[in-house]
Amino acid sequence: MNTRRLLLATFGLLVAAATPVWAQTFPDKPVKVVMPYPAGTGPDAVMRYVGERLSKTWGQPLLVDNKPGGNGWIGLDAVKRSAPDGYTFLMIDQAIMSLHPHLYKKMPVNTGKDFEAVAPMYSTNYFVTVAPNSKWKSFTDLVNDAKTRGKPLTYGSSGVGGQLHIGGALTEAAAGIPMTHVPYKDIAQLYVDISEGNVDFAFATAATAGPLLKAGKVKFLAYAAPKRNPRYPDVPTVAEAGGPADLQVSTWMALFAPAGVPAAVKSKVNADVTRIISAPETQEFLANIGFSAWPGSAKDLADTMARDGAGYSEFVKRFKLSLD
Repeated sequence: MNTRRLLLATFGLLVAAATPVWAQTFPDKPVKVVMPYPAGTGPDAVMRYVGERLSKTWGQPLLVDNKPGGNGWIGLDAVKRSAPDGYTFLMIDQAIMSLHPHLYKKMPVNTGKDFEAVAPMYSTNYFVTVAPNSKWKSFTDLVNDAKTRGKPLTYGSSGVGGQLHIGGALTEAAAGIPMTHVPYKDIAQLYVDISEGNVDFAFATAATAGPLLKAGKVKFLAYAAPKRNPRYPDVPTVAEAGGPADLQVSTWMALFAPAGVPAAVKSKVNADVTRIISAPETQEFLANIGFSAWPGSAKDLADTMARDGAGYSEFVKRFKLSLD
């Protein structure tokens, strides 16, 4: 073997030997997870729950960095610019990763190239939420009223291009009723206005609106899912309530990393997150706030993101939607 081949072989052995050791020592400093959501929201609660358990596993703090605003792009851009060393991650939802690329011609990031899928965490569907004293007793009542009243229904959302906005747009298209979108910067204020009847309705997860329902501040007309939520068995699905059979509004949340993150780190983080998400106590925690645990591989997440993106592409083309 000549000198060049000997050096190459030696280098390959060193890399092969060093990689497992390096993976075993990760992390040796605090890890940060950027979230484009305010503190106190459902995603924030889940990330802090999982983060506390990751911190114990790793012996290093996991820091949650809330960066709301800008359609979620502020957080995405911050992670894109971070070093792909495994110490900065992004917790993000389906709409931003799979839908936004089809709604906007210009984004500060390329969700398919600037990030790598790491670990899915949970999924959830949304409730149709109205004022507690609303005259509507069912989703059919809402649709029929919208068709006969002299002005469009109003629906609120947490911002343009978000899942609540898309849910409203889907409802408008599927039910064939005129509606006006009212975006809010403050999600809490949206549900205050729902409660007071200032906005006709909004979609909401159980994590966000469940406590308001128990407090008598909102009412759930229907659940935009294939089957009822076991925590709210008295709330019918949209189809059961007389609405369009295929009207489903859902999302998922997952961890991503900047493109180029070491495979060994990605594998370790996925294994640790999957173990925590799969634990019975975590599944119970998620179920109690209306979420479904989604443990899975990085490939599961990447494939789901691509499949959802293809579906959203058809949806956007069909209804000629654009937010630029």
